[in-house]
Amino acid sequence: MTIRPLVIIPDSKLRLVSEPVQEITSEIRRLADDMLETMYDAPGVGLAAIQIGIPVRMVTMDVSKTEDERQPMVLINPEILWASEEKRVYEEGCLSIPEYYEEVERPDRVRFRYMNLEGATIEQDADGLLATCVQHEIDHLNGVLFIDYLSKLKRDRVVTKFKKAAKREAGA
Repeated sequence: MTIRPLVIIPDSKLRLVSEPVQEITSEIRRLADDMLETMYDAPGVGLAAIQIGIPVRMVTMDVSKTEDERQPMVLINPEILWASEEKRVYEEGCLSIPEYYEEVERPDRVRFRYMNLEGATIEQDADGLLATCVQHEIDHLNGVLFIDYLSKLKRDRVVTKFKKAAKREAGA
């Protein structure tokens, strides 16, 4: 397993729409292992493949509370089938927007479908943190970031901050 470098805003890769995984190969399994390793190292609760520069529809997640209770999930070609009308506000962060957190309103509950690494199709209901995480990560697969749910002013401030940081790093 390898810890991969994270793609950070304002990198335009984060706006790509990811392609479906056509078949589960040893390369896809290795990618899943690397994504889990990278996610745990960051540390984070979710990671989309595009966040390490690979535009395929694959997500890793683990919303367990402690390292001892780890429950890693690998979602291949995930999609939301249903979302509740009731909303919930959750403070979100993103490994591609380090150390920035903001409250985002999303549907409180969702039903989603995905394929696991064995090729089985699974439908699952989620609420709370898992529902938020699923929506956040599927957004990544569609080129959407959580800051897109913020006011234009807040979003512009964040993007400007990271553009300046990227310029400084490039000039260093």
